[in-house]
Amino acid sequence: MKKQEKAPLRFASLSEAHRALGLPGPMHPLISLVRNAPPPAQGSGPPQPHVLGFYKVSFWPRQNRKLRYGQGYYDFEAGGLLFAAPGQLLGGTPQHEAREACAHVTLLIHPDFLASYPLAKKIRQYGFFTYSANEALHVSEPEREVLLALFRTMEAELASRLDEFSQDVVIAQLDLLLTYANRFYKRQFLTRKAVHRDLLQRLEATLAECFSPERLPEHGIPTVQYLAERLHVSASYLSDMLRTLTGQSAQQHIHDKLIERAKEQLASSSLSVSEVAYALGFEHSQSFSRFFKAKTTLSPLEFRRSFQLN
Repeated sequence: MKKQEKAPLRFASLSEAHRALGLPGPMHPLISLVRNAPPPAQGSGPPQPHVLGFYKVSFWPRQNRKLRYGQGYYDFEAGGLLFAAPGQLLGGTPQHEAREACAHVTLLIHPDFLASYPLAKKIRQYGFFTYSANEALHVSEPEREVLLALFRTMEAELASRLDEFSQDVVIAQLDLLLTYANRFYKRQFLTRKAVHRDLLQRLEATLAECFSPERLPEHGIPTVQYLAERLHVSASYLSDMLRTLTGQSAQQHIHDKLIERAKEQLASSSLSVSEVAYALGFEHSQSFSRFFKAKTTLSPLEFRRSFQLN
């Protein structure tokens, strides 16, 4: 008989998470910084999958070994950061368990702590909070020192007597930490050319397959999520990586390929606009016409006429 999987643990508050870690209650109900904490677990087995009701930033220390990334192995001796957003399922994968097991610093931030601050909106715009475990940020030695200094400042502020400026100071340090993380991720996209060159090639091959005349009418236009699953990366990582390397998001790449196919059909076939729309996976020709004009400033018929005149 197949063993039934346990439901994920759910932690709505920081206090619940602290109890699961076997730690004293947090000094502040909405934010805590914990050093060398194990991941939430039951018994002595591996960490059970869990869902948090708050943001989590984990820093793991230098490691004298190589970690797998994509199809290769890389040296990340200076350590790195792993991010998680509220509602995200954590644990249950070897990559996540390995990093959580050796987390050096864990920062937990309830969304209510950010309320009334611009960071409450800004933090939701950082794609790396929804990256998967194997897309973690790996840092150099100088970057490591910058991040650890910010953690130390927050830790000292949270341990001191709270006053009217305490939250402002911690929010400012957290904002700076996330700004640096965003910068370091951009560097990571640019420096891992071998990994991302392979990813770009596989993306182009997948798009070519998706937009083949045989597949497109039946399966429709591919989504970013579908492409990400085919490439074994998260959708947010795929878009952020493409935006850094090419200046376009994954959705824009899909649209460009769609316009390319549409122009080919309009220029080289006698199909009606409705037939072209169907062949490209659109249910309604009006939707196709609006999309085409928004991208080219010409309607499909105007494009066909201008091409024929040339």
